[in-house]
Amino acid sequence: MAQQLDGEVKEKEITRLMDILELDLEQKNLLPPRRHFATPCPIATLNTVLERNALLAELKTYIRVVENSGPLFSPHGVKTLSRHSFDSNSLVTSREAAKCLANVLLLESKTRQMFVDLGYPVKAAQRLKNDNKEDELLNTRILFLLTYDTAFDFSELFDEYQLAESINLNIVRHSKSYSKNGRRDPQTPIDTQALSETLKLLFNLSQYYPRHLPILARCAPSILKILNRTHLATPVLQPPVTYLVNALLNLSLHYDDKPMKDSGPNPYFPKPDQYCNIDRLISILDNAVRTYTEEQLETLVTPLVTLLRKVFEFAPSHIKPHMQTALLPSNSERSQPLGQSNTLASRLLRLSNSPVAPSLRESVSSLLFELSDKDASSFVRNVGYGFASGFLMTHDLPVPANATEGWSTGQNGGDLGEKLTSVDGKEINPVTGQMREMEPEASKEDMTEEEKEREAERLFVLFERLKATGVASVKNPVEQAVEEGRFQELE
Repeated sequence: MAQQLDGEVKEKEITRLMDILELDLEQKNLLPPRRHFATPCPIATLNTVLERNALLAELKTYIRVVENSGPLFSPHGVKTLSRHSFDSNSLVTSREAAKCLANVLLLESKTRQMFVDLGYPVKAAQRLKNDNKEDELLNTRILFLLTYDTAFDFSELFDEYQLAESINLNIVRHSKSYSKNGRRDPQTPIDTQALSETLKLLFNLSQYYPRHLPILARCAPSILKILNRTHLATPVLQPPVTYLVNALLNLSLHYDDKPMKDSGPNPYFPKPDQYCNIDRLISILDNAVRTYTEEQLETLVTPLVTLLRKVFEFAPSHIKPHMQTALLPSNSERSQPLGQSNTLASRLLRLSNSPVAPSLRESVSSLLFELSDKDASSFVRNVGYGFASGFLMTHDLPVPANATEGWSTGQNGGDLGEKLTSVDGKEINPVTGQMREMEPEASKEDMTEEEKEREAERLFVLFERLKATGVASVKNPVEQAVEEGRFQELE
């Protein structure tokens, strides 16, 4: 292992190594012979190949931070590493150099356009046709980095070098190592890394080049196969699961040049088990919301919730009730206010009000609304007005009449929750979603002063939300108590 160097010493050593590698290219001192030997290569040639690879391996140890690595990030340095990566006759040398090059492109974004200007992206795309996991890993990583901070147009790689087909084929190859009874072949770290890099590239290309989505989407069945059969680690949202979910986001509505719902067999709902992929996605979601904090879920689980929303949108009519049953509160949960149990539905309800995860809060609320057939009345009945009010208000959706009447303080003097909706013939409190018959007797004597204050604050917020919608004419009880002289100031 090379000694770790710092400062000027490190920079001088990098310069020395780069000078040797450049001289090697010019004099071809270390290039392997082009002809194939019937007998083993001469010892002298083998030694020079090993020497070059050792130099590249040593150089790689210095490409970990930008400081004191200037020669690597110059046009000259990028050219030298690119030539060794793509012009060498030795695949071993090529891969060692590509590791250095990938690290350089990762650490310093300005080097990516230098690489593009040299014309090497085409050769990287051609390498993806090799049935080799290391080539896949290195070249997809290089191409992925080119999707940021460059002016490179991938259209040429799609149209002339079959980039989409190469990506599809590599994902199919990965899927073949997964069987119904578990993985057929043990997955090595390089297998997982290569798959992850390919999925990352797939996501970016599907995002930036939608014209090629119909071809890219042909790998959706293989992605779903891997997702359905891969071992779920703890915690669950880590590679390759996160990348499998992300890759499906832009592919979910396309398949074989047509929207999936119009193109015959849909890979999301395969025969004979049409629920297997849906159940897998829901299982991952359930595992995640039990494991991570709300702050972590904000970035980790939002894509999964978005994917479930898209799947529900084009799901067949017999699949939608299955998803609704799995994700919406069941009637058995209505023995207490909704959101207080430990089920997946209750956890989703609590996330829909999360103060620290705004993107997830919006995505979960949208999912629950769409599972309620985008109907405000069904939405309130399914989740309770307490959870539904914020979403309805921010999206300018009318509040159902049977929800607003419960807060009327007009001539009839109705109390909160007086007018109720019903589920399966049983009355429920439209605010909490709890069955009325299961509600405890409201007795002030049984409440502490602190509990009374919390309840008053909660009701105050609900009234203010309802008032802000402008749908119903209501007056906050606190405001009315002040006007009627029933409000006591504490001394």
